[in-house]
Amino acid sequence: MNLITGATGFVGAHLTLHLLENGQSVRALYRHESKKDFTRKLFSLYGKEHLYPKIEWHKADLCDIPALEPAFENVLKVYHCAALVSFDPRDEPAMRKANIEGTANMVNLSLAFGVEKFLHLSSIAALGDPISPETIVDETTEWNPEKEHSDYAISKYGAEMEVWRARQEGLSVLIVAPAVILGPIPDLEKSGQGSAQIFKEIKKEFPFYTNASNGFISVTDVVRLMNELMESGISNERFIAVAEHHNMHWISKKVAAAYRVKAPFIEAGPKLLRAALLFDRFLSVFGKKRKLFSDSIPALLSKSRFSDAKLQSALKTEYTDISTYIEECVRIMDSKPTTL
Repeated sequence: MNLITGATGFVGAHLTLHLLENGQSVRALYRHESKKDFTRKLFSLYGKEHLYPKIEWHKADLCDIPALEPAFENVLKVYHCAALVSFDPRDEPAMRKANIEGTANMVNLSLAFGVEKFLHLSSIAALGDPISPETIVDETTEWNPEKEHSDYAISKYGAEMEVWRARQEGLSVLIVAPAVILGPIPDLEKSGQGSAQIFKEIKKEFPFYTNASNGFISVTDVVRLMNELMESGISNERFIAVAEHHNMHWISKKVAAAYRVKAPFIEAGPKLLRAALLFDRFLSVFGKKRKLFSDSIPALLSKSRFSDAKLQSALKTEYTDISTYIEECVRIMDSKPTTL
């Protein structure tokens, strides 16, 4: 039995689908009944609604140990995908509790119940800090505690420390840190999850882009690699997963072309972003939900490069072409999903 946390989220739902498609059994954690609807709709988006009833659901919060314990019965492998993602400073306590304490609970119970292997889905935000802008980040790049990091990055780094602590206590672990994950998502207009923002805003012909660059990977590649690593003899390692590097203007133009809309044409530099931040704060006084925070600006301007040489050495994998995949994502999201 595979236990998945975050099965009602973007990556976790895709992983659940991938495992079921490959004949594996899945027990999925959820907190609220309404959250399961996202997973149901995602299965429907792919025309795989017949697999949805095969999920064995278990209701539990990551910080509620008594509720979590029954979920570990007969579990051999744990995929820990759940995490709270936010750049809002007000969410910092909740993020530390969910991402650090929640991970600690998962690895502790994995040790207690004799789980064979534990895979933690991390983030490039938790990777080390390059010495110079030209440095390519890999798994050996050291985290600099003196450098300013977002609350989210700190919480994901803290979560990794819990995983490594469990390794010292005898748990077989893996950590996967993917680049920016692209993929189709149900109810795009209502979603605020991850890269869905890219598709949503560009579809509405949002005119601004930044000169940032980053690594990208398809969600299908991420879940495939997670499963391959879990089924392999590899353990107690951390891997970066990145398919291609592009600047945001290139990504924006590809998404716009797929939607056949006007591409962003105004570059948002530091001054414009700071002005937007102030304006966003002003609007929040009148009850409008904030979209921009101080912690998110560095990410909007950064130019990052990551090495997947370690993963290639381990699995010799081939990635989905990002340009083609963007077109596929738009096609899937624009098709009418099957109603359950």
